[in-house]
Amino acid sequence: MEILVCVKRVPMVGGKIVVTADGRDVDTRMSGFTVSPHEECAVEEAVRLAERHGGGVTVLTLGPAAAADQLRDMLALGASRAVLLETDGREWGPVATAGAIVDAIRAGEPRYDLLLFGNEAADTGDYQVGVRVALALGLPCVTGIKNLDVADDGASARARREYRGAEEAFEIPLPAVVSVKEGINLPRYPSLPGRLRAKRATIERRVPAWHPDGLRRERLRVPAGETKRAEILGTGTDAVPALVAVLDELGMLP
Repeated sequence: MEILVCVKRVPMVGGKIVVTADGRDVDTRMSGFTVSPHEECAVEEAVRLAERHGGGVTVLTLGPAAAADQLRDMLALGASRAVLLETDGREWGPVATAGAIVDAIRAGEPRYDLLLFGNEAADTGDYQVGVRVALALGLPCVTGIKNLDVADDGASARARREYRGAEEAFEIPLPAVVSVKEGINLPRYPSLPGRLRAKRATIERRVPAWHPDGLRRERLRVPAGETKRAEILGTGTDAVPALVAVLDELGMLP
């Protein structure tokens, strides 16, 4: 079976978020980049299905030329083909992104039996692109999936997800669109041969058509966080009266 996995290049999170001077974007000059965790799990799931049923895995991303690095990371995990829809730096919202992916699927080969997405991007959390692609292609779509099994004949799949303490199961015909959540599997660590193969691999590059979506980002704002401070009450026995006063203030003394 042929599987397409759509991934997104996102900044690594861990430090303080800083907005650019114009307030229109996140300052990523000091950040590294990676693939959203949900999408890394989607690639791992696709590779496992291809190993079980045969076929190939294509990874696709829309982004700048530097996004080829993230595609090579996914090739190192076991994907067999990579496609970069190279952008010119303008802002691509979920409508424009979904439109570019749909165009690429319709124009290219092979015909995919399964389209996998991450449940949401780690940076914007739009939850939209996979659903929009499914709607445009007229394919069944299930989201938030934590377990996925494909029938031996490749004609259908069984997808399961957790919802309010219960499990929902879906039987879907293929081809279909499935968005998966982190935790569906544990992505493998890329091997040295895999990294070397990915380094030599050819990235297919295409220039996508712009699909205006009527949305425009006006400004970003970092929410005010809680301020924390520490106060030294004293040292040794000299701090005991102050400590007792604090405990009494907190209502912890009888």
